[in-house]
Amino acid sequence: MLLYLYEKWLLRNILRAGIAVRHVILIIDESDLLTRRSKEAIRKLASFVRWCSELGISTVGIYVSIAKELRKEIIEATSELLLERISRVLGRENATVEIYTPKTVKLLRRDNVAEATTKVCVSIGFGGRSELTEAIKRICARVVRGELEPEEIDEKVIEDELVFRFEPDLIIRSGGAKLTDFLIWQSVYSEFYFTDVNWQDFRKIDLLRAIRDFQKRERRFGT
Repeated sequence: MLLYLYEKWLLRNILRAGIAVRHVILIIDESDLLTRRSKEAIRKLASFVRWCSELGISTVGIYVSIAKELRKEIIEATSELLLERISRVLGRENATVEIYTPKTVKLLRRDNVAEATTKVCVSIGFGGRSELTEAIKRICARVVRGELEPEEIDEKVIEDELVFRFEPDLIIRSGGAKLTDFLIWQSVYSEFYFTDVNWQDFRKIDLLRAIRDFQKRERRFGT
C-alpha cells in the first residue's frame, strides 16, 4: 500500500511540473533476456513502452546490448515476440514499431496509422559505431558518384544518413553504470540516469523516479 501511494505521489508531482521528456531510451543487456524468465522480461519491455505512452512520451527507444556470439540467438528469440507484445499493449491504432539488427538495419516494421501517438524503436545489437560506419560509407558513395563535394559534408549531411533521427532527452541504464555506444552521435546532449535496479526487478515507479530526477536537472546543451 505504501509503495502504491508513493507511486501516485510521484506521478502527481511529475504531472504538476510538466513532463518535459519527449524521447526516452532504455538500455539493457542480453543477460536480462537470456534467463528462465525471458518471456517475463519481454513482457516487461512492452509494459515499459506502455508506461511511457501513458505519460505522453512520443518516442521510446530500447537498446539490447549483446555480445557478438549471442546475436543470432537473441535476435531470433526476441524480435517477433517483442514486436507482438508491444503492438498488443499499445493497440494497433496507436503505435509504430521498428526493430533494428546489425545485418538487417530494419528487420521488422509495423506501421499501424499515419499519425501514431507513440513511435517505438528497438535496436538489438545495432550500436552507434555500426550506425556511424554505415553512414560514412553512404556519404563516401555519394562523393564518388559526384552527388556531394567533400567540403559540403557537415553535421546535417551526417545526421541525414543516420538510422535513428531523434535526440533522446533521457537515457535510462538499468542494472548498473556501464555505458554503451548506442546513439553516440544523437545523445551528446542527453541526460543519463543510472539505476542499480536490474531489469527483472524494474517497476513503473523506477521509471517515474528517473523522470522526476530529469525534471530537477538543469540542462545546458553543451554550454
